[in-house]
Amino acid sequence: MLDANRSGTATASPRAAATELVERVSPLPRAGFAGRCARALAHPHARLSLLLALLAGAAACVLAFEPQRLLTHGWPPQLGGAAAAAVFGLAYGLCTVAFVPRPLLNLAAGALFGSQLGLATALAGTVLGAGVAFGLGRLLGQEALRPLLRGRWLRAADGQLSRHGFRSMLAARLFPGVPFWAANYVAAVSRMGWRPFLLATAVGSVPNTAAYAVAGARASAPTSPAFLIAMATIAVPALLGTVVAWRKRHHLRGR
Repeated sequence: MLDANRSGTATASPRAAATELVERVSPLPRAGFAGRCARALAHPHARLSLLLALLAGAAACVLAFEPQRLLTHGWPPQLGGAAAAAVFGLAYGLCTVAFVPRPLLNLAAGALFGSQLGLATALAGTVLGAGVAFGLGRLLGQEALRPLLRGRWLRAADGQLSRHGFRSMLAARLFPGVPFWAANYVAAVSRMGWRPFLLATAVGSVPNTAAYAVAGARASAPTSPAFLIAMATIAVPALLGTVVAWRKRHHLRGR
């Protein structure tokens, strides 16, 4: 009996040791690779490099696929109705992340879907693209870029966006001279919250987006009142913004 127990113990021990050895050794390759990736991405500059690589890849895809061809070739005939609007809204958001100018996309939205549906689709794509850019900037770039906010203007902009997020972002969306992508990533580096950023983007983008959507929908009738009003809505704010910037140039240099 004792021999049997000893034999059983002697037989079981190598199996247990082998099982324990397999459990210890088998996860090592995965854990080692995942651990190296985690340690690499834990460094802020590594995450910033990843963000720049993603943006460069997105821009390269835009150059390869040329989304501006929608204005000349139209929408694929196999897509129509709500499905086409949903696909266009998704593509719109991704294109804005890849630095495609929004006026071009807004014109395409109006030309493809008309004024009302084009406006709704373009606004959905605008909020989607802004949210994706804000999330990427906040996750991959904020920690590396915040220590660089040493200049007076940079600190002032950061403080304004952090304390008065909705009001500041609303002004940035309404002012025609602020690039869409720049406002997204500047806001991501600040301490602005998600809710004021997305809400200000949705509200502040309505006038400009509507003007371009109407212009795209009525482009075949350039002498129609709707088209002329839309073009005036686009041109007048841009002209006012240029005048304000010109008048403030000496004040800005003096500071």
